[in-house]
Amino acid sequence: MSEIVVEKTERVLRIQLNRPAKKNALTAAMYRAFADALQSAESDADVRVVLVHGTPDAFTAGNDLQDFLANPPRGPESPVFAFLQAVTHVDKPLVAAVNGVAVGIGTTMLLHCDLVYAGQDAKFAMPFVNLGLCPEAASSFLLPALAGYQRAAELLLLGEPFDAAKAHGVGIVTEVVPSHLAFEAAEQAARKLAAKPPASVRLTKRLLKAQTKAMMEAALAEELSHFGERLVSAEAREAFSAFLEKRKPDFTRFN
Repeated sequence: MSEIVVEKTERVLRIQLNRPAKKNALTAAMYRAFADALQSAESDADVRVVLVHGTPDAFTAGNDLQDFLANPPRGPESPVFAFLQAVTHVDKPLVAAVNGVAVGIGTTMLLHCDLVYAGQDAKFAMPFVNLGLCPEAASSFLLPALAGYQRAAELLLLGEPFDAAKAHGVGIVTEVVPSHLAFEAAEQAARKLAAKPPASVRLTKRLLKAQTKAMMEAALAEELSHFGERLVSAEAREAFSAFLEKRKPDFTRFN
């Protein structure tokens, strides 16, 4: 089965992350397919809304670290960068259903969604600092703008997991529902949007984002520059090695 399942029904393009054995951890190939699906939705007049979801027990565990180390992003043509450009510039409404883990990009991509429905079991985390990295997907700008500096600093600097109630409290999630109803809630919202005047919906989304678009794009570009540097840093090597070796990382020798 494909690890990115794409299906169009009633003017809604559904994109499913479908790698359950790895909690839908994203590989370079999955990033490319995800980006292609988003770009296809933008150019398809029959698509009015995009609905993203994972499997019943996981949205995505974030990057597959082994694949990420084997295929690190090396420039704007890389699959990761292509996905970030696609998800941050979707003109049509983007709706997400979240169950289980949503780690790293699994949380930051939600900052670009228009509506997010999370099951009560959902667990979020942005552990970039813990991996010797830095925020991505313009989250260093979007999260403080959404949640306020102090709460954004807590989530990004400590990088600890947080539950669906907290995600709702800081504005990442639109609504928390019983876990078995997360996809249904998101699908219902997507169908409601698909039934509305499409040009009006797109214009309203564009106007909502217009005042912050330039700042979001500047943050995205700066983050990507630093992210590439951090990937080859000694701190990141120690963090990745510790993760793969199932041990606690030791940062005591770093300044």
